[in-house]
Amino acid sequence: MFERTTPPRPATDDPVAPQPPDRVMRVSPLDLRQQRFRTSFKGYDRTEVVAFLTEAADDYEHALREIDRMRSDLARMEALLSEHREREANLRNTLLTAQRLADEVKENAQNEAKLIVREAQGRADLLLQKAQVRLEEIDRDITEMKLRRRDTEGQLEAAIQALYRALEFIRDQDQLRTDEKVLLHRPRQADAAALRPPEALEERKAGS
Repeated sequence: MFERTTPPRPATDDPVAPQPPDRVMRVSPLDLRQQRFRTSFKGYDRTEVVAFLTEAADDYEHALREIDRMRSDLARMEALLSEHREREANLRNTLLTAQRLADEVKENAQNEAKLIVREAQGRADLLLQKAQVRLEEIDRDITEMKLRRRDTEGQLEAAIQALYRALEFIRDQDQLRTDEKVLLHRPRQADAAALRPPEALEERKAGS
């Protein structure tokens, strides 16, 4: 009997390496099993020949099944590779799209930030201008109030002086009236002498 050996698979790192073109098999395992040879004098042993053909048919059939399995694996791997390539392309497109969107978002955020800063600066300048105008108005109001205070103080001082002079005038008038009343009620000297008794006149003469 002959030993069955399985032919080694060609070593390759690429699972989808290009394969040689398919060769048309003109002899099938069934042909090997059904093949019959004519007998001749001093020919080969018929039993050994049949056994060899049977062994060859089994190996041939095993090789065909292995080729079919390898073709199936190759088709599956090609499908997986195609799917992986498609996923890789989709992932690359997704990454590019995400990068583009991130750049757009960043640019929009920067533009919006610049716009916000400009608007804030504009509002700050406007508020500063309004505050400056209000400060000037308050300064004018304070100056006007100081002037009004001076005028009011001057008017009050003039009114106080006028009232003081009026009070002095009233006091003087009252004093004059009091003096006039005293003079009206005081008797004259001649009338007082006439009213004195004669004895008092003589005593006055003797004393002189």
